[in-house]
Amino acid sequence: MNIHEYQAKGLLKTYGVAVPRGGVAYTPQEAETVARELGGPVWVVKSQIHAGGRGAGRFKDNPEGKGGVRVVKSIEEVGKNAGEMLNHVLVTKQTGAEGREVKRLYVEEGADIKRELYLGMLVDRATGRVTIMASTEGGMEIEEVAHNTPEKIVKVAIDPATGIQGYHTRKVAFALGLEGKQVGAAAKFLTAMYRAFTELDCAIVEINPLIVTGSGEILALDAKMAFDDNALFRHKNVAELRDVAEEDPAEVEAAKHDLNYVKLDGNIGCMVNGAGLAMGTMDIIKLYGGEPANFLDVGGGATKERVTVAFKLILSDPNVSGILVNIFGGIMRCDVIAEGVVTAAREVHLHVPLVVRLEGTNVELGKKILAESGLPILSADNLADAAEKVVKAVKEAA
Repeated sequence: MNIHEYQAKGLLKTYGVAVPRGGVAYTPQEAETVARELGGPVWVVKSQIHAGGRGAGRFKDNPEGKGGVRVVKSIEEVGKNAGEMLNHVLVTKQTGAEGREVKRLYVEEGADIKRELYLGMLVDRATGRVTIMASTEGGMEIEEVAHNTPEKIVKVAIDPATGIQGYHTRKVAFALGLEGKQVGAAAKFLTAMYRAFTELDCAIVEINPLIVTGSGEILALDAKMAFDDNALFRHKNVAELRDVAEEDPAEVEAAKHDLNYVKLDGNIGCMVNGAGLAMGTMDIIKLYGGEPANFLDVGGGATKERVTVAFKLILSDPNVSGILVNIFGGIMRCDVIAEGVVTAAREVHLHVPLVVRLEGTNVELGKKILAESGLPILSADNLADAAEKVVKAVKEAA
């Protein structure tokens, strides 16, 4: 789960991470009020959406205008810029062409920026450890830094048995070129950041940029936090920060039914039981020249009702021009899947090619249900056969 910048800063601040003062606003008038309370002479008005690149982004109704992060020097300008941003669609490199509507802003006090650095914390799957990533190239996308100048990224893995230690923080501080009192400030910052990461079950904490001010302070000028969904039951205060308006409606609906759904850019919908099998199904679709439209794992114990919901979710994507159902019946029975597929296909008046590959428990009964349904369902003997058939059917229907 992702949260907004202002929410991330609020959480980090409770752990002792240094952040600039600021406040959230939903109207231009509220933005002006926050600015007055902060005091001047400079403020930063920031669009709050779940996407990076806001400063370099542009609004759909004014593509030649300013971006989603603006530095202003008067209360009137705060209100004016807030009005130009709120309820308008911001397009960035991460939103895609459709962009995201800005429904809230964060008004923050200006900062005297001397240096911009990058600081991130995540779980390195290769080592199984929380790892600090740091770079002197702050303000840039870390992917660009990794591609163009990988030598400018330092990684420090933290042993979970010891937690973060002084030598970890010093290594990062020296790699960032910090000196004097800044080293101690960095140690305090990193220790607080690590506590927040581990205690809140974060997936990632990213500070970009981390700034050094003219007076030598170290502040999180921006903050991104994402959390492990499986641990949210332990953090009701974090779960309450969820903004479903920033999420794909189909993914929100899927979560209500315990379905794992992720929308992709292709045109062949997939319904599979098991994450590994779902990944393999998407791979073989691409191998045969197709493009998957989604990742959808219905799980090992899905009911006919859940299968019906899953089928409807796939067809809610207007780009879907064919569907591949690939089920291995272990815990789940093939006849249950077949009944769900038939029910859903009738309810939505199926209008695209459908290929079904069933294997495992009650497979013959499942195939019989499909065959006797009277629906134009193509049956496949194996996964390769299924992928080849759905790709061919989609091309012929185009």
